Amino acid sequence: MSAKKIIECVPNFSEGRDKTVIEAISEAVRAVEGVRLLDVDPGVSTNRTVYTFVGGPSAVVAAALAAARTAHALIDMTKHKGSHPRMGALDVCPFIPVSGVTVEECVAVAKEFGSRLAEEFHVPVFLYGDAAEKGAHRTTMPQIRAGEYEGLKNKLTQPSWQPDFGPPSFVPSWGATVTGVRKFLIAYNINLISTKEQAHRIALNLRTQGRGENEKGRLSHCQAIGWYLEEKNLAQISVNLTDFDVTPIHDAAMLRLPVTGSEIVGLVPLRALMQAAEYYMEKENLFILEEDQKIQLAIHRLGLSQLSPFIPKERIIEYCLAEGDPALRSMGTLGKTSVGQFVKAVAARTPAPGGGAVAAAVASLGSALGAMVGQLTYGKRQWEELDTIMRKNIPTLHAAAMELLPAIDRDAQSFSDYMSACCLPSSTKEEEKIKNSAVAEAAIQTVVVPLDIMQAVDSAWPALAHMAEVGNINCKSDVQVGARCLETGSWGAYYNVSINLDNVSDKDERHAFKTMADDLLKKAQDISGNISFGLYGVGRLVDHNHIQGFDSARHLSLWLRIFVFLLLRDNESQVA
Repeated sequence: MSAKKIIECVPNFSEGRDKTVIEAISEAVRAVEGVRLLDVDPGVSTNRTVYTFVGGPSAVVAAALAAARTAHALIDMTKHKGSHPRMGALDVCPFIPVSGVTVEECVAVAKEFGSRLAEEFHVPVFLYGDAAEKGAHRTTMPQIRAGEYEGLKNKLTQPSWQPDFGPPSFVPSWGATVTGVRKFLIAYNINLISTKEQAHRIALNLRTQGRGENEKGRLSHCQAIGWYLEEKNLAQISVNLTDFDVTPIHDAAMLRLPVTGSEIVGLVPLRALMQAAEYYMEKENLFILEEDQKIQLAIHRLGLSQLSPFIPKERIIEYCLAEGDPALRSMGTLGKTSVGQFVKAVAARTPAPGGGAVAAAVASLGSALGAMVGQLTYGKRQWEELDTIMRKNIPTLHAAAMELLPAIDRDAQSFSDYMSACCLPSSTKEEEKIKNSAVAEAAIQTVVVPLDIMQAVDSAWPALAHMAEVGNINCKSDVQVGARCLETGSWGAYYNVSINLDNVSDKDERHAFKTMADDLLKKAQDISGNISFGLYGVGRLVDHNHIQGFDSARHLSLWLRIFVFLLLRDNESQVA
């Protein structure tokens, strides 16, 4: 199930001295729904302010345009002076993928912004970074900004410097804007006991550029410099990681030196810290399930709180956006409610939440029960030989339970979206075309969401079967309930798929959805039946003194139970 789409936008405006203008641009961003303004960093000497805000794809475009409108009315580049290179009132506006969104999606966002900006204000707009399209000579900011504002008029007359959007004409009050996509840049400082000169030499060894053409540095996508902090009485290597997927934080921190700690400057994506946590968990053979505990591990191992406390709610982008408990950020209103409130909502005189939401909730509980059984088996002396099995299967069940919770709201939302699409006006051919497209798209989602539920359930079965086979005998009934909950969740989702298939117009899509749902349900029935009937559980749940196989008595007991079950079933069918 897809994560919430979060894009960071970092527009640089050519005004860092007039507080009225700086605040007006800030207010324009804050006024856009779905966007959170995280930071405003004005520079007096540079006469430049860097804004940082995050939100979904459409929201960040709207906020960037709102800020640009304000700047267009208040900033006059003919009067601008500052120490930072610049070529326009809105000098550069990069879009950065943070969570649940690809670079390609961000490129589409940058192009939409650039096109709309040029169309509204009739100004030239250039694309850079991953969005660049017109040659290697204009992919980086230094390349495009060469000559700056003062040289822009002549530059726009050259065929090789025609803008990607807007007219090739010089607009004195605005200049030009550059927009595009770059990876998230992490500003990371490593603290160590050394001299300034030693820190600088280490920085040269680390940075990608190294000491020159013939002596490249150790790390890719890394910029670094060394300096000394007199007030802290320690040296620092200041590192910019321009692609933390290639060079993660912990790679930069692995120095064979007296490192005392480190610090992250500004905000950081959750994934960057989770990468570090997973690295240390594997390196030290640690078993940690909860996200907040993994974050604390990363903070401790990296020494992020040495100079000042690293507070996750204030420093991790996803946590800054979360309302309430960050651990519940992926859940909607229904997923965050109490059991009593959820039951009341289901019982209300409304079509949603309905069977699909209940299916997701029940399935989540089933997987959670499996995780509980694993946790009540793991770490106990009498079953310590099972620790490896538990460490393998508990995370799968835990992840499935957490993944299913957001589906409670997704199901209700997909139904609501479909009903809204059906209510769109259709009095003209254009309106009818828009309505038909919206209905078709919404209809697909009413099938995809319950199918996602079935797939999440399917991911939990192998681990639950292991729990039934070797888990804590005192939790035998919990495994049975968990199996039935997962099966019920799969059944509920299956019914939702079936009833919504009629709304899918494409025959081939209907067939593919139906086949997938049939296969997933059959597997759920088979495994749940085996668990409930004891085919997975007789060996381990009956006797924890034996790990492998069944003795003759157990084999006999099993087959007697199967015989009695088949006999009773046949008798019932004959009576019917």
